Amino acid sequence: MRKLAFFLILTISCFAAGAQGNIATEDALQIRDMSFDFGKIPQGKPVYHVFEITNTGKEQLKLDDVHATCGCTTPEWSKDPIAPGATARIRVGYNAAAEGAFDKPITITYNNSQQNKVITIKGIVWKAPDGAAPSNAAVNFLKKQTF
Repeated sequence: MRKLAFFLILTISCFAAGAQGNIATEDALQIRDMSFDFGKIPQGKPVYHVFEITNTGKEQLKLDDVHATCGCTTPEWSKDPIAPGATARIRVGYNAAAEGAFDKPITITYNNSQQNKVITIKGIVWKAPDGAAPSNAAVNFLKKQTF
């Protein structure tokens, strides 16, 4: 009898644990592209990319916060709720002041700060030459010519 009672308790516990594991919170925020590569960009030229997001849920979705890890990356987004089935945009700017490769995460917090997703931008900043054009020794020769 004790074995049967133990077996029943064990079986009920397993079903209860399995049922709780199947309860999932709906992730209503869908992002078309999770990352964007700017490729090679010149130093000193700010660049921008727009990430498109969609509310696939049945209730309004509100972005609580969108923030980057440093001041060189600036996200802009609407504070208005996103209706079910509607799309919105997050505009991310990058100040290409420092030369070299970059890979910047941007964290999107939503659903009353209970969920978040991370999108990224990356690229390579190349140093533009100091002068408008490389020097050319033949230019001085041509300036001395009279026609």
